[in-house]
Amino acid sequence: MAAIAAGALALPAGAHAGLLDYVGQCVPFARAASGIQIFGDAWTWWSQAAGRYVRAHTPRVGSVIVFARTARLPLGHVAVISRVVEKRVVMLTHANWSRQNGERGHTEQDVTLFDVSPANDWSQVKVWYLGVEGLGGSVYPVEGFIYPGAAKAAPGLSGKNPDDIAALIDAYAR
Repeated sequence: MAAIAAGALALPAGAHAGLLDYVGQCVPFARAASGIQIFGDAWTWWSQAAGRYVRAHTPRVGSVIVFARTARLPLGHVAVISRVVEKRVVMLTHANWSRQNGERGHTEQDVTLFDVSPANDWSQVKVWYLGVEGLGGSVYPVEGFIYPGAAKAAPGLSGKNPDDIAALIDAYAR
């Protein structure tokens, strides 16, 4: 077993079913899914990564995107990039975003993330939300991306047949 902190996510080696069955907070999920060993609230990950991991403003598969702390996201949010579709559209896999069966905490795989920043620098994004079956109306500020370095991302971040076309439609047609 690849166990993370006590009470956090534990994934069997080589099995991604546990990754997608996880129910809980975004931080233990992102840590287990990316291999990045940072602890604490999501909004603190960006500063904690300084000097420990490469930080940048370009999404890469396996990198963790750090959402800034806001009134709407007082603890921030972290998610793992599962697929790069094109320059301004990626997919992410994360926990504790959309409500599923009336409750939060569930994992979602290959969710559309759209860069809506005026400078095309991934500083502001919109996220696909199950409740509206499309991009939500809120724009979220982003600190950037933390690259895992030698850490290995968990298998199963992206599905076998992710729908790139739907991601592009979500981003550009609505």
